[in-house]
Amino acid sequence: MFSKSKINEPGAKADTPTPAPTAAPAPTAPVAPSSDFKASSAAKPKPAASLLSSDLHITGNLKTSGDIQVEGTVEGDIRAHLLTIGESATIKGEVTADDVVINGRIVGRVRGLKVRLTATARVEGDIIHKTIAIESGAHFEGSVQRQDDPLNPGKAAPKAAPVQG
Repeated sequence: MFSKSKINEPGAKADTPTPAPTAAPAPTAPVAPSSDFKASSAAKPKPAASLLSSDLHITGNLKTSGDIQVEGTVEGDIRAHLLTIGESATIKGEVTADDVVINGRIVGRVRGLKVRLTATARVEGDIIHKTIAIESGAHFEGSVQRQDDPLNPGKAAPKAAPVQG
């Protein structure tokens, strides 16, 4: 009843062979880009995040404009666009990124536009952020400071002038 076969269509006969096409369709010419076409960075595929596996131990600083996911141990500072600290990871040093997601352990300062401590996070150090989220169950020892530009370590938050009265 719901078959797509032509046998079930009215007027079709099962014994009638289907005629073969007489000529192959003509190939189409490639379309030239218009003068409005401009290559953009959106056309390039975004590279995958660099993964530092759980059996990797790095002593030294890491810096990238891309994304990093750390599952191992890093003794040094890390700077990235998006930094994800895995549950098995331990970082001993300063962490700076636009977006920081902490599932593991950090001993040191954290700087980020968006900082997120998940329930498995353990942070021992100060957090300087624009926005922060701390899930229930996260362990945190240190101070939290909001800044409009937390990624710039030379730019401290303005201090209030003393009030004389």
